[in-house]
Amino acid sequence: MKITSFNPLIITKDAENVIKLFEELGFERTHTKDDIGMHSVTNVRMKNPDGFHVDISQAEEEHTMIRMNVSDLDETAEFLKARGFRMARHEAAKETVDTGSSKFNIMVSPTGTIFSVSQHIKE
Repeated sequence: MKITSFNPLIITKDAENVIKLFEELGFERTHTKDDIGMHSVTNVRMKNPDGFHVDISQAEEEHTMIRMNVSDLDETAEFLKARGFRMARHEAAKETVDTGSSKFNIMVSPTGTIFSVSQHIKE
């Protein structure tokens, strides 16, 4: 399993104000992805001059989780499941979400830490 990036992911009902706060902290928007998953979430990826990243998503729920990009989603999901992680999504959406350019699973550790585990799809 190879981790390609690792950073906080803030899911909020008020993404614009959270984005504004991070802009005031020196972060810049680097990428926006719209219409993600069954709830049509919008995600903004931000980076500061020191190379730190944060992702901020507009959604109806409030969560803070860890975004972990990996080279092989299936391998990572099996690795985490073997250590007690479970899929966080409700029964109707337990399958992997495919956005076209990436695929991801939301997984929860035995202690309650939430991970968004993602793999970019290379053409």
